[in-house]
Amino acid sequence: MSWRKFTAVRNIAIFAAAVLACLFAPNAARNFARSIFDEFRAPIDTIPSHLSDLAKFWSLSSNSKRDLIEAGRDLARLNSAYEAKIVENESLRRQIFRFERILNMPSQERFKTEVARVCRRDVNAWWQQIVIRKGTTHGIREGYAVVYAGGVVGRIIKADLYTSTVELVSSRKFRMAAHVDGEDRPLIYQGAGSLSMQNAKGDVTDVPADLSATPSEPLKLVTSALAGTFPEGVLIGEIVSLKAEPDGIFKSGTVKLGRGLASLREVAVLIPVEEATH
Repeated sequence: MSWRKFTAVRNIAIFAAAVLACLFAPNAARNFARSIFDEFRAPIDTIPSHLSDLAKFWSLSSNSKRDLIEAGRDLARLNSAYEAKIVENESLRRQIFRFERILNMPSQERFKTEVARVCRRDVNAWWQQIVIRKGTTHGIREGYAVVYAGGVVGRIIKADLYTSTVELVSSRKFRMAAHVDGEDRPLIYQGAGSLSMQNAKGDVTDVPADLSATPSEPLKLVTSALAGTFPEGVLIGEIVSLKAEPDGIFKSGTVKLGRGLASLREVAVLIPVEEATH
């Protein structure tokens, strides 16, 4: 019994010492310990994603030769179409570059993209985040914009060596400048938070009183150049309702976000060209 009591007291003492160390340790020491823990946990977060990729590979390899041949033909057609688009885009990019040099204009190419896999989702009532499988070793830094085919995904809030955390556009902590597509008057967008990403929504404020929106006739909300880290005109969502604010000058409303946010597998991080070249 005495040995069990000693073990219990020792465990309580160790726990109390750890709590006191966390409370009274300098900020630098706590930040260092947190970063070490995050880097240690990063491989654990990415393992399920790698296993999922491996399982998909083996499931595809078990298909019949006929299915693989048909899939190969379809893929070849898509590759040919994409190659033609790449050649066309490269030709247009060179043409724009020549015009910029002739007219002595600054370059319009502001971002390069870094595609990353989603390895973890943290979606609850308090925060809405995803973790991607790339970090500072790939040039990703805090504050960078994250997008996908359907528009805005969110913003990098934490970048480790091999993983990064993205604050989703639906999170209550996400806030940015925006405007209605075809308009240049700035609005304020903020995530509304939601337990279900299938019906993710946000809020928009400072909407001019002459604008109106309904579920049958929504307004497209896009990013503004005032947002800084986002390029102009990236889709955020659709404004489906507007109501007058107490001041009578502006309106506020609800923004319906894309359903693609619920099934994200890959995202693109926008890295400023100026920083990528340094």
